[in-house]
Amino acid sequence: MKYLILLSFCLFFLNVSAQNAIEHSEPDSIRKTVLATYYHPKFEGRRTTSGAKYRAKKLTAAHRTLPFGTEVTVTNPDNGKSVVVKVNDRGPFVKRLAIDLSESAAKQIGIFKKGIAKVKLSYVLE
Repeated sequence: MKYLILLSFCLFFLNVSAQNAIEHSEPDSIRKTVLATYYHPKFEGRRTTSGAKYRAKKLTAAHRTLPFGTEVTVTNPDNGKSVVVKVNDRGPFVKRLAIDLSESAAKQIGIFKKGIAKVKLSYVLE
């Protein structure tokens, strides 16, 4: 009888723990530290690879491999500022660079006028 009560208690505890883990788990996000740059003003109004027009005031980005529409949180580790951008173009095509930000996104995190800056990317692939 003692073993039955102990077994029941253990099963109940494991079930509650599993439910709490499922409710409080966050989706797996990918985090990377990379080099970023931003679009030159000459690209204003030109078509991106996705077909949308590039607009400096929008929060968009170019990435070589992420699917169009992926939302990426870009954080400047020097000042802690972050911005969420949507991938709508391909590039940059310089191997050491991982992402091109729109002018507005670069300004929001404080890398505009720096040319190239180290940033942290965080995103979820669905």
